[in-house]
Formats: sequence, structure tokens, C-alpha cells
Amino acid sequence: MIGAVILAAGEASRFGSPKQQLMLPDVLSAVRASSVDEIVVVEGAYELETDARVVHCAEWQRGMGASLRCGLEALPTDMEAAVVILADGPNLVPEAIDRVITAWRGGAGEAIAASYGGVRSHPVLLGRSVWKDVPDEGARALVQQFVHLDDLGHPGDVDYPDDLRLREA
Repeated sequence: MIGAVILAAGEASRFGSPKQQLMLPDVLSAVRASSVDEIVVVEGAYELETDARVVHCAEWQRGMGASLRCGLEALPTDMEAAVVILADGPNLVPEAIDRVITAWRGGAGEAIAASYGGVRSHPVLLGRSVWKDVPDEGARALVQQFVHLDDLGHPGDVDYPDDLRLREA
């Protein structure tokens, strides 16, 4: 059983408004089309409206790792691993999620990240054995293996309103 934790807890200060709410439908659509068994969205700075299961992380200001730990703790105990997804990556495709899961099932390691053109990104997959090791900074320090997804295109990283406009153009 594989869970998905969608991180949507940040303040979005550079964007100037709750960007998570704008992009969450596209991200959820990709995650739902993948092979994950359970989805949890982590909110923090803003309350999110969605039909997905949402958990509030009171410690979201401590860092992405604090939000990730909230999401991991909210997953059912039968989850063997969790795919970590960023809510500000609206170009994510289900195939990226499934390839990271396939790599994990094939023995690639307990902490795996996608890379696009040599650039580390998401999704990230964490086997249950490393969940307890997530620092406040997030899973970046845990990742030792990469799945090259150059053919799929980067999932996006929207920090400013212009980033979203470029995506829509």
C-alpha cells in the first residue's frame, strides 16, 4: 500500500496569495490517476477547500519537514511507503508518480527522488523505515537515489504569479 502526501502548508509569501488552492485540483487529478492507494493533503498557513482528505499542521512554520511529518502520521498504518508531492507543481503527471513507485518496488532504496534534466525535484518516495528520520528541512537530506524522468517534463514550481501565467500561455 502506497500513500501520497501533498504538501500545501506554506505561506506562499512570494506568490502573495494561497497559490495552493489554485493548483491543488490539477495536482490531485494527477495523483488520483496514479497507482497510490491513499491521499492526504497537508494544510498550514491557509485552510484549503478540497474533496480530498486534509490534515492541518500546526507546526507548518518549522519547515517542510514538519508538514511532511504531519502528513506521514495521518496515513493509515498499513502504508508501506509514501510519495511526497508539492502542491505548487501543477504540471505533475501520473507517470512520474508511478515510475518512482516502480523504482522503489524494484529495490532502488528507501528514499528516492525524481530528477528532470539532472535537476532533483518531486515526486519523492519515502519507505516507511525512513519516516522517523525526516528533519524540519524536509526529505532532501534522506534521498540517495534518483529516478530520471527527463522524458516526462518537470512538474513545475510556481513561486510567483508570473510562473503560473507562463504555464497557462
